[in-house]
Amino acid sequence: MAAWIVLAMACTCAHGAPTHLVDEPAVEIRKTGAGLYLVDFGRVAFGNLRLTPPGSGGELTVHFGEAFTDGRIDRKPPGTVRYNKTTVTLEGTAPVVVAPPADKRNTKLVSPMHPPAILTPEEWGVVMPFRWVEIEGWKGELKPEHIVRQSAYASTWDDDAASFESSDEMLNRIWELCRYSIKATTFAGLYVDGDRERIPYEADAYLNQLSHYYTDSDKQMARDTFDHLMAHSTWPTEWAPHMVFMAYADWMHTADADWLKPRYDALKTKTLMERRGPDGLVASDAMDIKKNDIVDWPAKERDGYVRTGTNTVVNAFHIRAVEMMAEMAGAIGKEKEASEFKALAQASLAAMQKTLFDSDKGLYRDGVGTDHMALHANLFPLAFGLAPEPVREPMADWLAGRGMKCSVYAAQYLMEALFENGADRQAIELITAKHDRSWRHMVESGTTITWEAWDQKYKPNQDWNHAWGAAPANLLPRYVLGVEPLTPGWKTARIRPCIGGLGFAKGKVPTPLGGIEVEWKQTAQGFALKVSLPEGMGAQVELPDFGRVYRNGKPERARRVGDRLRVELEGTAVFEVRK
Repeated sequence: MAAWIVLAMACTCAHGAPTHLVDEPAVEIRKTGAGLYLVDFGRVAFGNLRLTPPGSGGELTVHFGEAFTDGRIDRKPPGTVRYNKTTVTLEGTAPVVVAPPADKRNTKLVSPMHPPAILTPEEWGVVMPFRWVEIEGWKGELKPEHIVRQSAYASTWDDDAASFESSDEMLNRIWELCRYSIKATTFAGLYVDGDRERIPYEADAYLNQLSHYYTDSDKQMARDTFDHLMAHSTWPTEWAPHMVFMAYADWMHTADADWLKPRYDALKTKTLMERRGPDGLVASDAMDIKKNDIVDWPAKERDGYVRTGTNTVVNAFHIRAVEMMAEMAGAIGKEKEASEFKALAQASLAAMQKTLFDSDKGLYRDGVGTDHMALHANLFPLAFGLAPEPVREPMADWLAGRGMKCSVYAAQYLMEALFENGADRQAIELITAKHDRSWRHMVESGTTITWEAWDQKYKPNQDWNHAWGAAPANLLPRYVLGVEPLTPGWKTARIRPCIGGLGFAKGKVPTPLGGIEVEWKQTAQGFALKVSLPEGMGAQVELPDFGRVYRNGKPERARRVGDRLRVELEGTAVFEVRK
């Protein structure tokens, strides 16, 4: 990576955060025949090539590909997995940019009803995701100095901003896959859904935002994507509340009221309030039931969910969005509206419990008019903290026992529900499971950017560069390292490691105040945790309740809260919990 060179053509994509092209060398160049070369760049990135010929001219055919089969680039890859080719004529030693033809769907306005694709700078030439290149017609030996990939990334990206390592090597590989997936998909300056459309979607954007915050220090790309989506919204019901989630995440990580205030009123339109009935619940009409209430995507990932006129998933999103609006209203001094939103959320939650919760089974039904209890009807209320306190851990156990009966999108919330409610061991087991519905499967497939779905068979038209599949990039630092903002702007952090059967974990989490460094391990005596906070930050540290707490070798008074021992911290300390 030290050989990377940032091109002078760094620029700002239209309406997006700054991006630039970076020269990346090949990791392998192999001659496969007379004038034929196979070039491997090690990982997929969005970009094109720059060739610097040694003086020989002539026409070349250049193949670009994401997929590899039988020693060659796959010319007919499945779904939206990318392959393309172009021809170029070399003259003398002048460098030449070699780019594939443009893809109409992700570079043109398909229809007036279709949101516009996000364009990369024209001066770059066309970029596409690829790892391998095959060159036909090269005269002489193709050397490393003759070829580089011009790869597009966020200009502000810092590879050293975040780190993660644990005693589980597969978990470490999953972290790196997901971290790099976030980096690679910053190419457009906004969070896009992948290469198929290159369009921001609200749910995709929120999941990208969470993972971007935990892998890099930049906050601007999330903000630019938010503003774009406020002007170019998409159709699914639950995607609208994700805009509230995005604004709330920005507030928690930055405490920037100046950014929030001018966007606050527009956020009210994203709460589904217009569909709220006199009973306090959001109603769904025929079109909502048929199409708009998405539950999960693709449709086959819904665990048999029965969509009805009063839908549990939709109402969970509504309530959580209204709760967040109450907090944000208070944060910008709108106390009356904060009280109103809080009362609305409480009324809706009471109605949801009365109407949709089966107290005998301790689970939620999919909706009014059905007794079916899909995974989704329970994972979202649990992840949002809406389920009654006494049933939360049993509900988490039930969810874990059902397995990964959801898409990579809903898996973000399923994992949150498990980690937050004492099922961290089960969460890690699902992340690393030895079947085709886990991130382990992605790693072992050889992909270098996360997929849109668990496997090709679950979404035949999927692309292989979808950052909504990169949830462990935020889940592992948030829960295994245990690092989250407790108060807006990281004035106070929460450090609450979830052990999950691991022997140790360590890493760094970027914040606006500086990096938080955490290292913990299980010992013969109990548990040891070292935390280093940046200046100006305090932390509420929640340790496993194994026994007596020591700070820097001396006994420490700790307050028992649930199954945790809580202490306060500023600066750096080593805590031990001795049996």
